Amino acid sequence: MKAGAVAPVGIDASKRQLARAVKERALELGFDFAGIAPASRSLHAGFFAEWLSRGFAGDMAYLQRDPARRVDPRSVVPNAKSVVSLAVSYYAGDPHAHGPGWGRVARYAWCPDYHEALAEPLSKLIDFIRGATGGAGCRAYTDTGPVLERDFAMLAGLGWIGKNTCLINPQAGSWLFLAEIITEAEMEPDVPMRDLCGTCRRCLDACPTGALVAPRCLDARRCISYLTIELKTAIPGQLRPLIGDRIFGCDLCQEVCPYNRKPMLVRLPSLRPDFELSNLNLADVLAMDEEAFRRRFQHSPLKRAKRRGLLRNAATAAGAQKDLSAVPALIGALRDSEPLVRAHSAWALGYIGGQRAEQALFTALEAETDPDVRREIALALDDARGETDR
Repeated sequence: MKAGAVAPVGIDASKRQLARAVKERALELGFDFAGIAPASRSLHAGFFAEWLSRGFAGDMAYLQRDPARRVDPRSVVPNAKSVVSLAVSYYAGDPHAHGPGWGRVARYAWCPDYHEALAEPLSKLIDFIRGATGGAGCRAYTDTGPVLERDFAMLAGLGWIGKNTCLINPQAGSWLFLAEIITEAEMEPDVPMRDLCGTCRRCLDACPTGALVAPRCLDARRCISYLTIELKTAIPGQLRPLIGDRIFGCDLCQEVCPYNRKPMLVRLPSLRPDFELSNLNLADVLAMDEEAFRRRFQHSPLKRAKRRGLLRNAATAAGAQKDLSAVPALIGALRDSEPLVRAHSAWALGYIGGQRAEQALFTALEAETDPDVRREIALALDDARGETDR
């Protein structure tokens, strides 16, 4: 047996021994935290139902499909007894500083796609549980299935759900990927961690769009992460200037959290970040064709936005920054094959203003056939003329 390996646990081993062995094996496989929660109905099932009823999920239809299944792991694994909750840090330091003409990317997307990166250690941990229990049924997820992950991470003692809706661990902060294994194996559960947010409300006050409508209550329809990743249609006009330089996700509510002053650094080799992804040149993004997009982001979370979404975001960020250097790229994007990209490029040019932007919009309006894009161009022309007059 290799040094540090966990001895096999017999079928008749106690729940406590099995829990200890599984957690030790999880740490050996590279997870930073591991805990056990009972496989029971979520404590926040009622809140989740109300959250959905208020429309706070926006266009994330997958959250609204069979919500009853999402709040009880026994609906996924019928004889489930335990949920092995796992967390791994992805924090890699601060992004490189860039000025206008660049777009910021959320820290988690500097890493390779975490769904792929965590697949192997999750599979090995399942093998360990099955070997230790004589074949107990298991099912693993990492933000890929109908599980309220933060609820079970909280019950497993990995942290508490902060006012920014993220799981916060006092040693690691909130820069954590979560995963879980729902299993028929019965293990001794860990003790939940108490809430340590206290009276702090920095995350609520820092949100530029007011998406945190109350402590631990996020209106996704206003969240920059939702707007730049999950939303597949046009970003609402009144929110576009508030996007700032963010083109994929937003870390602001985590950056201001006191528990993220000295977070744990990423250790798992498969999550080693690409710092070149921390900021992207907006003109370069706007010039990407489909092949270039696929080649650059094949194994990156950024592929989730798809090309049209990322170019939409880049155009919006260029406009929100009133970046004059991006005007040539935005003019070029007025001829993009995607109406969504043309519409947002038009808005950006109108918001930036100037004679060059006005002329480009006028020319584009004459050639445009899509009615939605035509409306965007007409509104942008009004804005551009106003900027020129001022």
